[in-house]
Amino acid sequence: MNVMRERRLRGAIPTQREVAKALGVKESAVSKWERGIAKPRADKLPQIAKLYGCTIEELLADDGT
Repeated sequence: MNVMRERRLRGAIPTQREVAKALGVKESAVSKWERGIAKPRADKLPQIAKLYGCTIEELLADDGT
């Protein structure tokens, strides 16, 4: 499972829509990040890490699934 999706599902943010709203991006961007089709822009990484309660390195880790 993708690190970002796993973090979202374990955290207090149940939907991609809520993540998108909190970060000021489109829901489709969050979907692409979670499916591993795209990576977030570098300027969004600190916000995402804070939202998910993890480090930037953890967000970018490839868990091999």
